Amino acid sequence: MLKDNPWISAPDTLDAWLHRRLPDAFVPRLQLASAAERWSQADQAHLVVGPRQCGKSTAIWSWLARRAKPVLYVDCELSPVREWCRSPPLFLADLERLAPAGTPVFFDEIQHLDEAALFLKGLVDRRPGMPLLVTGSSSFQLRSRTRESLAGRASRTRLFPFSLAEACGDAPLAPPAARAATIRDRFERHVIFGGYPRAWLADRPEQVLLDLVEAILSRDASDLGRIARPEAFRRLLRLAAGQAGNLVNFAEWSGLLGISRDTVAAYVEILESVHILVQLPPFAGGKRSELTGRPKIFLVDNGLRNHLTGDFRRLADRVDAGAVLENWAFGELWKALPAGATLHYWRSSSKAEVDFVVLTPGGPIGVEVKAHAMDRPRLERSSRSFLDAYRPPRFVVLNLELEHRETLDGVEVRWTTPEHLASAVLAPPPRPSRR
Repeated sequence: MLKDNPWISAPDTLDAWLHRRLPDAFVPRLQLASAAERWSQADQAHLVVGPRQCGKSTAIWSWLARRAKPVLYVDCELSPVREWCRSPPLFLADLERLAPAGTPVFFDEIQHLDEAALFLKGLVDRRPGMPLLVTGSSSFQLRSRTRESLAGRASRTRLFPFSLAEACGDAPLAPPAARAATIRDRFERHVIFGGYPRAWLADRPEQVLLDLVEAILSRDASDLGRIARPEAFRRLLRLAAGQAGNLVNFAEWSGLLGISRDTVAAYVEILESVHILVQLPPFAGGKRSELTGRPKIFLVDNGLRNHLTGDFRRLADRVDAGAVLENWAFGELWKALPAGATLHYWRSSSKAEVDFVVLTPGGPIGVEVKAHAMDRPRLERSSRSFLDAYRPPRFVVLNLELEHRETLDGVEVRWTTPEHLASAVLAPPPRPSRR
């Protein structure tokens, strides 16, 4: 602990130590704009969860560097640390000898602890008088007990690979033509190589994505100790990437992979717990014409999807451009999803489909994805069926060129480009005009 926290014995090294963990190129995270306001609150566990190498630790280190005060760093990957973190009372007793009262504690990669949720509960219940900052790339260990163990004791922040808005945060504001060209180039990179920080900043993102997949397979998954068939697990991950945007059929996957349906379901659960993929449920708004049942599957990051399918060609050169853009749109919406909102797809018995439905407290918002540049506003028959059935507060058509807004039968309809997707979908609905 003294080696990991040199400021304890040499206080004058604190500032250099805090900044040493920050990368040379730092991209501000929009997902943390409000979360950091909570992190000073004592007697709470502040969880930052998300996939491996998405910048969770960097986000906390950047906040600590701005705060410029002592913090005790605890690396939960180390075996002696895991032994130390078995008893909350003994841990707190040792803490009194290591750091001044009230010093925040930063538990990095807490999923390596055997009973992470119970350990955090034990710390918080003893009201230690300091904030507990926590990162984890797997929600599996915490998830089973979070509701009973950490309810009222923890804040939770999801962090994912860079969104396009974050990746374009330093794009020039003027002249407009320069900004548009920058965003267009960055979108092309984002939709192909994704937003994992190392991949985004690398000259050779293909190699970074290869290393990342191997880390997921060899570390995150094996850490959960439930992979009896590693090669089948690897093939399932590739199969899921190729099936992104399609309905899940575990029975079919079982036959293709030569493993039981229950094993397929267990492996998919593991990939969900480490934030690699998501099973997207259908939207059921109470209409008889709706089909309910199987979810669709999507990968959270397009770079991983394209690596696993072995195709890094430009969007314009691909026969699967529609599937690539749909998976990208899912990732952007998933990252931006506010508390209280859920994401779905919609399909009716008459085969009308809408790619995404964001269910918000104000009603369902439909999203259709078109992988081409539209020259005029138009709606597909399926989209009109959704509008007729639900009269949503908003309907959004993602395309590569057209920006347009109009009202159809009382529904705000927006045609928008990738740069504005999240804001177009999740912006507050317009106020009705006064007469």
